[in-house]
Amino acid sequence: MTRVVDRSLLVDAKKNKNDEFYTQYVDIVAELAHYKGHFEGKVVYCNTDDPRVSNFVKFFVDNFETLGLAKLVATGYALGDETRGSVMVYDGSEQALRDFETGKVERLEGNGDFRSSECLEYLRHADVVVTNPPYSLLRQFISFMRSYEKDFLIIATVNAITYKDIFKLIQDGNVWLGVGLGRAVSGFIVPEHYELYGTEARINERGERIVSTNNSLWLTTLDLEKRHEDIPLLETYVGNEDRYPTYDNLDGINVNKTKDIPGDYYGLMGVPITFLHKHNPSQFEIVRFRKGDDGKDLRVNGKSPYFRIVIRRKTDRDVEPLLPGDAALADGQTLMF
Repeated sequence: MTRVVDRSLLVDAKKNKNDEFYTQYVDIVAELAHYKGHFEGKVVYCNTDDPRVSNFVKFFVDNFETLGLAKLVATGYALGDETRGSVMVYDGSEQALRDFETGKVERLEGNGDFRSSECLEYLRHADVVVTNPPYSLLRQFISFMRSYEKDFLIIATVNAITYKDIFKLIQDGNVWLGVGLGRAVSGFIVPEHYELYGTEARINERGERIVSTNNSLWLTTLDLEKRHEDIPLLETYVGNEDRYPTYDNLDGINVNKTKDIPGDYYGLMGVPITFLHKHNPSQFEIVRFRKGDDGKDLRVNGKSPYFRIVIRRKTDRDVEPLLPGDAALADGQTLMF
């Protein structure tokens, strides 16, 4: 049965600056499993997370020793009638654990906005930022991470990769997609005043109100194994040219699905934006976003397909393309589409 999902919630969050979408613990566990080696000896900063309610904070407290953290810092925006934000500095000691379990926090001088001088001072001393930043402030958030030269792992809307400044960071190899995308982010906790939209909206066993948007992803500067895996190229262009129409305003072909990228074609190709989830920078070059040689949206027979990323195979490699009829994959290797 087709799942009906109302994605307008995240769009409205950006438009109305209504950013109260809180990450589920299960989604944090699923994503962080791919970055275990990045946290040893590091100061992790959750800079949009009230320590009393954040599942990011709970995750890092639960796994403080396993990950080998040096310190965990969390600052949260003032909630409800509060005028001062909250802060917790966790060092793994028994006292720090007791304070966390009883909900004890210190108060900031200001409201806990991640852009405030107080929070930026904590950022200055951190190594890695892990959080779910306000979607309406995503560009500004990433700008601060870049300015302070901090690694980060954050949740964002899929639409973020179409923003010019963020796309440029991805194109240049400074930021990339994490593992979780779309349905792999199972839903967000929303407060009481949010209406539960969509067929997947629910209240879980803990009484938390969950909305599943299927329109989110992880963005990061932390390296991960997936980023270095080649996309298996199982299709051929020669003999199947009718499946790959040429653009009106670009000397290149349109490819409707990432899995349909032909292994025998080395010219320009327009692929869906979801290609970025599988992009290996050693295998492909990202040329540009959306536009043809005339500066206008890519067109095929006068019509523009949905957003496309123009890419090109890299040829300075010793790796031969995997084509139909080649030897079987190595034991244990699985094709993911």
